[in-house]
Amino acid sequence: MAAPSPEAADAAEAIARAGGSAVDAAIAAALVAMVTEVGLVSLSSGGFVTVQPAAGAAYTVDGWMDRPGIGRDAGSAPARTWDVSTEYGGGVDITIGAGSVATHGSLAAFGEAHARDGRLPWAELVGPAIDVARGGFALGSASRYYLRHVHESIFGWDPASHAALHDSTGRLTEERVVVADLATTLEHIASTGPRALHQGDLAVAIAADVGARGGLLGHADLAAYAPVVREPLTTRVHGWRLATATAPSVGGVVLAAMLRLLEDRPRGGWEPADVEHLVRVQRAVLGHRREVLEVAADLPAASRAWLDRVDADHRAVLESGSTAHVSVTDADGSACSLTVSSGYGAGMVAAGTGIWLNNCLGEQELNPPARQVTAGSRLLSNMAPVVGRHDDGSTLAIGSPGADRITTAVVSALAGFVNGGLDLHAAVAHPRVHVHRAGLPDEDVRVEDELSMYFGGVGAALTRPDGHLEAVADPRRDGVARVVGVSRPPGPSGRR
Repeated sequence: MAAPSPEAADAAEAIARAGGSAVDAAIAAALVAMVTEVGLVSLSSGGFVTVQPAAGAAYTVDGWMDRPGIGRDAGSAPARTWDVSTEYGGGVDITIGAGSVATHGSLAAFGEAHARDGRLPWAELVGPAIDVARGGFALGSASRYYLRHVHESIFGWDPASHAALHDSTGRLTEERVVVADLATTLEHIASTGPRALHQGDLAVAIAADVGARGGLLGHADLAAYAPVVREPLTTRVHGWRLATATAPSVGGVVLAAMLRLLEDRPRGGWEPADVEHLVRVQRAVLGHRREVLEVAADLPAASRAWLDRVDADHRAVLESGSTAHVSVTDADGSACSLTVSSGYGAGMVAAGTGIWLNNCLGEQELNPPARQVTAGSRLLSNMAPVVGRHDDGSTLAIGSPGADRITTAVVSALAGFVNGGLDLHAAVAHPRVHVHRAGLPDEDVRVEDELSMYFGGVGAALTRPDGHLEAVADPRRDGVARVVGVSRPPGPSGRR
């Protein structure tokens, strides 16, 4: 298992030792991350869960954000938002406020994956998150790095948010963080189930507070939300069948196109020529994403057409113009790759709940003016959680946080591992490149001279055919990798 923090890894380990499945362990770790990874992810999040069962085909549960506003009067006052310019990531403009809150879906997606491939009761999966919320936690390096830039501008305007993160002098706290009401909210989620954020008292409270502060999100949006089980997008590379999220994730098609265009590079390690080719691939794919995929009226059709073009003529294609991740595999041959995000955060805690709300309507790179989305429809996502099965029976789960660097980080690690002959640790740790603002005149190639969380935080877990387990957490972040030996009855493959 690879998780974003020691507390999340502890949760996954405890669930594994209790007899939980890979899906159970991944969900438990993600729920803890929703408590501890402040500014990156919260219970008000969206995500994708890609699962490779021990037997049968892989699937993706789409729990990404919907655009709110179902039943809203066309004459209603405009949503209340404002823009913040930050130095985070080399300069990012972010839209925040109640009007930036989208309809969350992560927990509903977790519930669907748990119903299909979970072993333990739902309440047991939430237990570790309750304990962490009640006892408090220290901010990890990824949260602290982000919050150093935005703790006042984004997370300081709302009194509850400010109180949770700041000391008496107004500085970002160095003490353990305890968020008022959050443990009680998680206890309610444990007893009520994964629909607790969509129906009942908690959903009513969230919708009422957002509405009172000028947001679009209403109770009708939460009640109507449903996760969608989708056939994942698959790619064959060197004996691996890799499956990742499809639309509304634009990240999945971008990742698949990059892997196909890389062909068999790198060849025995990243040589300068391989890196030059990788940059060409990123320019072509990320440029096409910006110019075509992000504004496509029919993203699934545009994605299919793009991959068909990639497969038909590589040369023609190349010559044309705030997140947490968990990966778990087990010796039964199951894999779960799970990525969740709350965007950059709206900066507000829903009154009486302890839940920091998302700002996914305010992620300007994913919601350009040219892309019109009706209320109740899915927004775009960068996410690309991957599971894979090799012809020899090996199973892999891999993914990363990192906004628009998700795909370039995962492709770099995957290509080094499946093409370049690097072991999993070396493939994840290898320096990366990222083409920033591809397709625009002022694009630039950012080369990683020293390890930086800007270039993602890949987490990978691998099961070999003999049951040997490996896990890798990216040294760029405070992620934790663990291998846990547990005794269970044989799975469908006969492995323990």
